[in-house]
Amino acid sequence: MMNRIIAECLPGQTRLALLEDGQLAEYYVERPGREKTAGNIYKGRVENVLPGMEAAFVQMGLQKNGFLYAGDVALSTDEFDGSAMDRPPIRKLVSPGQEILVQVTKDAHGTKGARVTTHITLPSRSLVLMPTVDYVGVSRRIEDEEERTRLKNWAESVREDGMGIILRTVASNAEPETLQQEYEELVALWRDILHTAQLRTAPACIYKDSDLLMRAVRDILNDSTSEFLIDNPESYERAHAFAQAICPEYADRIRLFDQGVDIFDYYSLEEKVDKSFQRRIWLKSGGNLIFDYTEALTVIDVNTSKFVGDRQLETTILKTNLEAVEEIAKQIRLRDIGGIILMDLIDMESPEHRNQVLSALREALAKDRTRTNVVGFTGLGLVEMTRKKVRQRVSSVLHAPCPYCGGSGQILTVESVALKVRKEWRKLIAEASPDDRFILKVHKDVADYLEAEELLEGGNLEIYRSRSLHRESFSFARIV
Repeated sequence: MMNRIIAECLPGQTRLALLEDGQLAEYYVERPGREKTAGNIYKGRVENVLPGMEAAFVQMGLQKNGFLYAGDVALSTDEFDGSAMDRPPIRKLVSPGQEILVQVTKDAHGTKGARVTTHITLPSRSLVLMPTVDYVGVSRRIEDEEERTRLKNWAESVREDGMGIILRTVASNAEPETLQQEYEELVALWRDILHTAQLRTAPACIYKDSDLLMRAVRDILNDSTSEFLIDNPESYERAHAFAQAICPEYADRIRLFDQGVDIFDYYSLEEKVDKSFQRRIWLKSGGNLIFDYTEALTVIDVNTSKFVGDRQLETTILKTNLEAVEEIAKQIRLRDIGGIILMDLIDMESPEHRNQVLSALREALAKDRTRTNVVGFTGLGLVEMTRKKVRQRVSSVLHAPCPYCGGSGQILTVESVALKVRKEWRKLIAEASPDDRFILKVHKDVADYLEAEELLEGGNLEIYRSRSLHRESFSFARIV
């Protein structure tokens, strides 16, 4: 499978699309002032400690304070033996006014501030340095046991005491010299961060993770990439130079797109993007998926809709669910949905069919670079899974809550608004004199219903009706 990376770099935003065999697989948007904070390191000040929640709020200079759990505070081995029962309470770990170095692990979302930790991680292309953790790990995607052992032995031999290393997937078969160079660069970066932190006063940003384009070079560009096309000469030069420094073997795959037309239009991506973020997604069989988001979780409903099958009911249901989980895996990755995800599949009586669907879901999710965990069926027959949540999902960048319904997706019916108008009118005329005259401004559909049902009796009233008014809005005014 060959991939193509498409990058559109404009003054107002950078957009990046990953195409796998011509199909849109991943999509990212980054805009000035709304860049992700996950990965950034701040010198923060503890604002207040919440013993009842075993957490603290940390002022970092952002719009909202960061949220630090007691479990995310790094401890030295002489303080803590690894047992959850022996971990000190939050009030003994931090105190109000204390300055601490924290890293954002989850971007702020909705009413919640960013989640932060004192366990710092610094990624490069092949490895991740963990300067506060005494640990060595190897990516689970590296399955060859001999290679895993080689990498683990190398990490144990080079790391400094008290520092940890995780070998990423691209470290497989990498030369020790390459890994050593990346390790030394990360150690030097960590020392620079510590030095900068000593010179700065909290709250202050000490280190920013790479921007979208550089992260794509670091994390996505690999053997499967046929080409990485960038439509801006300056951005191309930056990306090419960065690739020359960290992965020179792939640098020639980064190319400047200079066809004189919009790069997303050239590859017919605009329509694909628009279709991919709709609430309802149609399946090839005629079934459909419906995506609904809350702050706590994402719910995906599966419907047979137009698909009626041509055999037994159980066969129709199994086929729809198998197609659904394949598409759900693609959509979760494309929309970058994180956290708890519940799927309301079509009910299956057969345990064999249930297991078949779960296996198909896990297989489809194997392509996702973000860690996922399929928990299984709940007691109510819903499929429960989690996906590591780091960034805001793409739709939260592209869309805003509806200013009319406040994000609820619903507004009052014509009848409900009309009855509210009638109630206000009765209060008004009860206090008015017989000679008072009024005008009502209201949506045309509501006005028509009021007149048809004769709900505005008594008093002197003129009605101004307009379709441009919000259907829930109305106002009375006295005519002088």
